[in-house]
Amino acid sequence: MTVLRQSTLRDLDPRIVVPAYDRAELTAGIAHIGVGAFHRSHQAMYVDTLLGAGLARDWAIHGLGLLAENEEIRDALAPQDHLYTLVPRHGDGTWEPRVIGSLTGFSHTHGDARTAIERMADPRIRIVSLTITEGGYSIDPVTGEFDPTTPQVAADLAGDAAPTTVFALVDAALARRRAAGIKPFTIMSCDNVQGNGHIAAGSFIGFAKLSDPDLAAWMEDNVRFPNSMVDRITPRTTDADRAELTDRFGVEDRWPVVCEPFTQWVLEDNFGDGRPQFEDAGVQVVDDVVPYELMKLRLLNASHQSLAYPGYLVGYRMVHEVTTDPLFAGFLLDYMAGEAIPTLRPVPGIDLTAYCHQLIERFSNPEVGDTVARLATNTSDMISKFLLPVVRANLASGGAITRSAFVIACWARYALGVDEQGERYEIVDALAPQIRDAAARQREVPTAFLDDNRALFGDQIVDSDRFRARYVALARSVSERGVRATLSGLDTFE
Repeated sequence: MTVLRQSTLRDLDPRIVVPAYDRAELTAGIAHIGVGAFHRSHQAMYVDTLLGAGLARDWAIHGLGLLAENEEIRDALAPQDHLYTLVPRHGDGTWEPRVIGSLTGFSHTHGDARTAIERMADPRIRIVSLTITEGGYSIDPVTGEFDPTTPQVAADLAGDAAPTTVFALVDAALARRRAAGIKPFTIMSCDNVQGNGHIAAGSFIGFAKLSDPDLAAWMEDNVRFPNSMVDRITPRTTDADRAELTDRFGVEDRWPVVCEPFTQWVLEDNFGDGRPQFEDAGVQVVDDVVPYELMKLRLLNASHQSLAYPGYLVGYRMVHEVTTDPLFAGFLLDYMAGEAIPTLRPVPGIDLTAYCHQLIERFSNPEVGDTVARLATNTSDMISKFLLPVVRANLASGGAITRSAFVIACWARYALGVDEQGERYEIVDALAPQIRDAAARQREVPTAFLDDNRALFGDQIVDSDRFRARYVALARSVSERGVRATLSGLDTFE
């Protein structure tokens, strides 16, 4: 067995692809906040590809961990010289391990605002990229504006102690660069949020408007926030993944990343101080990301929501179990073709029908090991971003809504915390008590799940007689007849 580190790269199994470039010659041009599995399977991989082609030597990545729990990242990667093994896993059981070398350093800066600010203020850093999760931008879901009321944000705005939030730290680094006459870095969100660049601008400029209005005005004029669409299924690494990597290839890696073979990144060409030649690594660099992100959010992400709740209720626990069931695969294809695609704009270079079938193939890869429980986490946030926009568009146009209503009916049934076999489970959601109570009250008031969650669903859905009637009929059928019987007869509810 070989322990992964820079000095042992030549000793690794020859089936493992290793960096062919000299990492000692690299300079970090990107500071990345949120060094998790997805960042390492996606953005870091693209930069590694450029480095392997002899490009982007001044665009390596330095990771920043702002949270207390990020010490685990430091402890895993530092002994490995920040190397790690990326393992795309094919459905036929083939693994393609590859050591990624683009992450050249990591600073755990929880409680150390000075280090975080100094790293981002360094003129060699020209991009600050982010994977801080969909809910990490402190945006009010109702108003769409920056929310300054969370305790951490309020404390940073008060200014009585060193800053801790990503907004305060990034803005402080920009203020320092402004004072020194250094060009601002580009803020590049890689989170799975529609209009992620616009959302990031609203957050960071929104914080500055409350803390330093002059800085906010300067940011509006000078800081770029490109939008992007990111896609690669990347489950959480397990101890079993580590053990199997060692068994197959004889390498000991504290934090490998497993993922599907497919990857996509569509990126708006909107940078203030240069960028890597991302297009040379397969990134689609475009003027308008919107058609691509709507495609992904309303087909892939909404399909994840659409399979999670009915799939879990019937007893499936792995995503590939759901989508290799012909009943569920047919349902997902019908949803995508009949309800999602009609709400999309044309997507340049994409055959949407082929894309939908490719999604079923991707979801059905047993080697990825993606769990239904992961998809059913934080539903109130996920479903509102991915599925409800489809419902609203179809209500406005008179389009089909049955399959979307079925998903929401299954979510309400799932929210009771017990599946059709009587197995109990935890509801992992910020609104869990509210959702659970609304689902239970539905026994007496058939529309309680909609009415009690009006802020989540919105007036257009809750007040639609057509949607309410369809939802009530489907929820009753799911409760009385079960998921499979309802799913088999969905066309009768039209």
